[in-house]
Amino acid sequence: MFPRLETERLILREIIKEDAEGVFACFSNEKVTRYYGQETLKTIDQAKQFVEFFTKNYNGKRGIRWGIERKGTKGIIGTVGFNAWLPKHKRAEIGYEIHPDHWRKGYAQEAISKILNYGFEELGLNRIGAVVFIENKASNQLLTKMGFQKEGVLKDYMYQNGMPHDTNVYSIIKKKAVSL
Repeated sequence: MFPRLETERLILREIIKEDAEGVFACFSNEKVTRYYGQETLKTIDQAKQFVEFFTKNYNGKRGIRWGIERKGTKGIIGTVGFNAWLPKHKRAEIGYEIHPDHWRKGYAQEAISKILNYGFEELGLNRIGAVVFIENKASNQLLTKMGFQKEGVLKDYMYQNGMPHDTNVYSIIKKKAVSL
């Protein structure tokens, strides 16, 4: 059964077929995808494929992605979760995005904090990593604020619109994570 998590203002829940419109609203927005390493979606069918991908990743124990829903409202405003989940090695990488209408309201930090705790306590992770475009100042600042340590720069690591980009690589280790 897919884990449903709650924070003060958010519900983190399974992404289902009916969320394709919310997924499309995020991933069809160039403000969201410009630092994502993902081309901007053009059709709702592409969003439906994303929903299927998230389900297959979870069922295959390769990742887990929650839809971010504000309490008292219907529909998701973004997603958050773990990619490259390797239970044997007790590690995963975090990924997230929120629709620009909901930026600068603390939702990303609230959701990330909840899943970091879930990853360490429920999934038994020891290391949670993150790979972020150097130009993505907001995400770089957020991860640092949350206790992630910058480990280095990966040159030409991700492509966006056919162009290579350098990324920062971060991690947070369970024993060093300060009361999430």
